[in-house]
Amino acid sequence: MNRPTIISGLARRLVSDGTIDEETATNALNSANNHKSTFVTELISHYDISALAIANAASDEFGSPIFDLAAISLDSLPAGLVDLKLIQKHKVLPLYKRGNRLYLAVSDPTNLHALDEIKFNTGLSTDAVLVEGDKLTQFIEAFLNQQEESLGDALGGLDDEALDGLDIEAVDEDGGGKDEGPSEADEAPIVKFINKVLLDAIKVGASDIHFEPYEKSYRVRFRTDGILEEVAKPPTALATRMAARLKVMSQMDISERRIPQDGRIKLKITKTRAIDFRVNTLPTLFGEKIVLRILDPSSAKLGIDALGYEDDQKKLYMDALQQPQGMILVTGPTGSGKTVSLYTGLNILNTVERNISTAEEPVEINLEGINQVNVNNKVGLTFAEALRSFLRQDPDIVMVGEIRDLETAEIAIKAAQTGHLVLSTLHTNSAPETLTRLLNMGVPAFNVATTVSIIIAQRLARRLCPKCKKPATDIPDEILTEEGFDETGIPREEIQLFHPVGCDSCSKGYKGRVGVYEVVRITSKISRIIMEGGNAIQIADAAREAGFNNLRISALRKAAQGLTSLEEANRVTKD
Repeated sequence: MNRPTIISGLARRLVSDGTIDEETATNALNSANNHKSTFVTELISHYDISALAIANAASDEFGSPIFDLAAISLDSLPAGLVDLKLIQKHKVLPLYKRGNRLYLAVSDPTNLHALDEIKFNTGLSTDAVLVEGDKLTQFIEAFLNQQEESLGDALGGLDDEALDGLDIEAVDEDGGGKDEGPSEADEAPIVKFINKVLLDAIKVGASDIHFEPYEKSYRVRFRTDGILEEVAKPPTALATRMAARLKVMSQMDISERRIPQDGRIKLKITKTRAIDFRVNTLPTLFGEKIVLRILDPSSAKLGIDALGYEDDQKKLYMDALQQPQGMILVTGPTGSGKTVSLYTGLNILNTVERNISTAEEPVEINLEGINQVNVNNKVGLTFAEALRSFLRQDPDIVMVGEIRDLETAEIAIKAAQTGHLVLSTLHTNSAPETLTRLLNMGVPAFNVATTVSIIIAQRLARRLCPKCKKPATDIPDEILTEEGFDETGIPREEIQLFHPVGCDSCSKGYKGRVGVYEVVRITSKISRIIMEGGNAIQIADAAREAGFNNLRISALRKAAQGLTSLEEANRVTKD
């Protein structure tokens, strides 16, 4: 039996004043409890009660004057004193700090739980300042928006002192974290230099950082938009100390320099922002080369429209995702965006009704609601073993990071044949070659022909900077024909090519990247070719006849649309 709600404090005063009745008070209190909101917020948003009337009642009841929020500016509010999550949770706003006392704007002075939790969290005594509920809500939204500044602005404000004290923690293989401990490598210049390199890489949007020792030099390079560029040449004498520092940060064995090691770093930029790095060391002739991959969880949540699929390609992918069973294969070289394509699909499928499991080496993007497994060959947790376990755990959708051998391929195909949707990757150059690669592994042609739904081959081309790109008027028609633009289906008069220029907003005329895709659905004709032992050339011809653009045509279409340049289309697709 549910206990009756006790009406007290501000609610009791509003009832006695006749502002609301007992039923409204009870419902609002219950609703606030269920929605993890506040009583005042519920009254204003769901019962159309005047915020001023509520504030006046509270002022009379508790003898507190009403403070006008319009009298202060956002810039004057103390930032960083109260966790933003607590501000959102309790609907309070820090106004100012005097000595050891923190004054908080509240719409309900009886919300002692909020004052106590913030007191515990900050170590400061807390005093309530009564304000109108609707104005408080607006100010909190504006304050939170101001605090959630862009990552570039947040990084740009870090000075030398902040670089020294940057919050860094290593991440264990099981996903936990452990603060870095003291080390001989924690020397101030090394710490400051490496922290600055990490932050600079995030600022410019790099995907990888390379620390490379040579006999007479040492260099640091960033991979930005797919292109490596040198950014620093520290003294060679620091090579060992920098390697030790990076290994301490990623919780590796700093005394082991003979074998490769893997680790992870979590870099906390602000209280609400953190960036993950995947770290790998490789013993080379003159020391350890260390590469950091910058992991961006938000990339999987951009949505399929942001990836660059043509309309017909997007429909093919979406249709395949909605199938109850079958196999979706994504192929391309390392760094071509395969993981983002797969996780974009998984994000679409990620609903409470579906059981989704993934096996990866390593897990790069963490998604809530998906059961992710780190493959660990050292302890026998291979892709094949993980897949076997998935099939005993009532799966709906399975993602395999990579099909590398016949055993993994056979289990994945068996899963696709028994009512599961399977997503995976292979390292091949095109969609037709993916099918022949499976056949060469030893997978029976019948299984390939009846199980694979679609294949997506992809590349990433640098996107032209919209601010400085200039029209290319110097390309003769015969060159356009020779390059293959006649096959794109775009009328010649609608083709507008651009050259990169370069400005303060971009890197040599390019800013960001756009996906170039070849999406091939396995038609009945392609199935027959597979069954008859056909080769990749025959499959490619059948795909072209069915209207599926290959990578070259897709890249030329991106160039014709002004998204990338002809030079870049040639770089990523021309044989």
